[in-house]
Amino acid sequence: MSTDAALRPDTAPDPTPAPREPRLPWIAGRAPARPGPGAAFHSVSAATAALLGLVALGALIHEPVLIPPLAASAALVHCAPALPLAQPRSVIVGHLLGAAAGYAVAAVAAHGSAWAAALAAGITLALTTLARTPHSPACATAVVIVLQAPAPGRFVPLLFGATVLLVLTAFAASRIRRAAPRYPAYWW
Repeated sequence: MSTDAALRPDTAPDPTPAPREPRLPWIAGRAPARPGPGAAFHSVSAATAALLGLVALGALIHEPVLIPPLAASAALVHCAPALPLAQPRSVIVGHLLGAAAGYAVAAVAAHGSAWAAALAAGITLALTTLARTPHSPACATAVVIVLQAPAPGRFVPLLFGATVLLVLTAFAASRIRRAAPRYPAYWW
């Protein structure tokens, strides 16, 4: 004997809706949880303070110290302090390798060439990978050098000092707020 469940009066449909699947589940991804308001304010204000410090230093010595790659580095060290990209070794050595690659490519290629800048960024990526100092903003440092041709005697010491300052401000900021993740995860 066969019965159709849809015709039986004792089987009413469940009134609670089934959980909705996202329309595009691949878009949902596995992004990290949004930080709490206190943590977000702390990270953003610390990064902004570090960048304003670079601008103040530049105004004091009448040299531009803040360049776009350093803003990206500040975002990494303050907002993602546990990543390998944000560790002091990667920040400082990465930018110095980027500067070396930028000046090397600029020495043999046409000044201001976008092709040469792209090559310098690729070489920087290779060097930072080999040196185990991954830091994507360092690739942008190489591009800045090829496109802008700053004087190495002035630029490299400022770059080194600025990266050390970013690392030290991230270290200090991680100690100010009790719940903040400790920076760095490792020094070298």
